[in-house]
Amino acid sequence: MFKALLTLLAAPHPAPLTAEDAELALAALLVRLARADDSYDEGEKMRIDRVLAMRRGLGPEAARALRARAETAEAEAPDTVRFTRALKEKIAYEDRAGVIEAMWDVALSDDTRAPEEEALIRLTASLLGINDRDSALARQRVEARRG
Repeated sequence: MFKALLTLLAAPHPAPLTAEDAELALAALLVRLARADDSYDEGEKMRIDRVLAMRRGLGPEAARALRARAETAEAEAPDTVRFTRALKEKIAYEDRAGVIEAMWDVALSDDTRAPEEEALIRLTASLLGINDRDSALARQRVEARRG
């Protein structure tokens, strides 16, 4: 499945993604974010699993399996621009704002705001067409949940 996703993303003008490919692309984007600060630990993996489970109603095993596929896809994937372009074409604005919220959830899982992670979130928000206000609101919602 991720070979098909990589083929789609490597094309100069990727075809629209299926819902399953879009979820894999999102999962790979979350993995890319977690790896951005060169520290990809178990806490971040567990947070990605929880985010994926909540978004898709997956059980723990299915969420871990999706993350595992995403780790492989992310390692072999082209640049972030293609991930986000494919997602932007597939999902509605509200869902794209949810992608940013999911990214903040993973980025803040270790209780730090690493500059590399913040930069990737800003880039992703811009590429997804999410305005600064909605991106900040997504971060604030995550911070409020984390208390």
